[in-house]
Amino acid sequence: MLKIVADNKIPFLKGALESFAKVTYLPGADINKDVLSDADALITRTRTSCNEKTLKGSKVKLITSATIGFDHIDTEWCEKNGVEWTNAPGCNSESVKQYVGAVLALLIKEKGWQLKGKSMAVVGVGNVGSKVSAMAKALGMTVYEVDPPRARTEEKHFEKLEDVIRKADVITFHTPLTIDGEDKTYHLCDDQLLKQMKPESIVINSSRGEVIDGAALKRALQNSKISAAVIDVWENEPQIDKELLDLVWIATPHIAGYSQDGKAMGTQMSVRAISRFFNLGIDDWQATGIPQPEQAKVLINCDGLTDEEVIAKAIMHTYPLKEDDGRLRSEVTKFEQLRGTYPVRREYSAYTISLVNSTVSQKSTLRAIGFNVV
Repeated sequence: MLKIVADNKIPFLKGALESFAKVTYLPGADINKDVLSDADALITRTRTSCNEKTLKGSKVKLITSATIGFDHIDTEWCEKNGVEWTNAPGCNSESVKQYVGAVLALLIKEKGWQLKGKSMAVVGVGNVGSKVSAMAKALGMTVYEVDPPRARTEEKHFEKLEDVIRKADVITFHTPLTIDGEDKTYHLCDDQLLKQMKPESIVINSSRGEVIDGAALKRALQNSKISAAVIDVWENEPQIDKELLDLVWIATPHIAGYSQDGKAMGTQMSVRAISRFFNLGIDDWQATGIPQPEQAKVLINCDGLTDEEVIAKAIMHTYPLKEDDGRLRSEVTKFEQLRGTYPVRREYSAYTISLVNSTVSQKSTLRAIGFNVV
């Protein structure tokens, strides 16, 4: 019988494959060479290192990662040793878009920003970055898209980072982690880049911790080279830099992509990959039992509110981002536990917004960023 080892924190997975295989569920940190010795497949998250030490001598033929990232997989070793692998590109793209949207809503509410007239540099315009870009445009921002690999192969216009870094009000990173090569992103945001930013600018990182040089970011914040930083991903997780934590405006424990919808999509993509590889016949499997939001229907009286205040109110109803910030600051030593017990968060599409005394532009903007509006 087919044998599968799976990370026990992958949601909506139990029951999906038991008719076809013996499935063993374990904490990601406990999945090792001994556990995998007679396994045919591994379903993992980012907390299991999939490399020669873990895989050599095992029967594993397929690794599926229920996450967008794959830097925990030694892809070169796998390819040389006949181990196929997949990740879940785009599974959490709407969730990360919601995270950035919540930051923009807080800029309106707490810092008095008017987004129209402001600019955003989106660094990395893949599944996630493209959705963040579209949302920012719908909110009236000028958007500079930066993506060197795509710029070399596509006719679509992309900006150069060095050309836009001096004029962007928000710089948000959505790149994979690449350690070297022409498109190296390791410490892409370093002292030199930070020094070129406007003093009023906001930096957001929800990609990979090492994309930003944490020491350089500390110096920039200490010396007021930039206005603020929003950090979801950190160097050396889960042992994060507490000095940097104290300096950033918003700090969260690597949960930007942790909506229930994003998790369900990642699991769905993994199960379908297992099905295709082993011919199980459930190539269209869908996750079920996704929890509903407590208040899926939202009534907003727009009287006396600006368009941006209406949008901010809707976004913040779906995601009170500062609650995640507060949890991390009060329990920083429980970084992994905060991720493992993350509360239910649903994306914009799970909500229906009813507007009273509204304008056409308010309704159209909410629809454009993903809400159901009646």
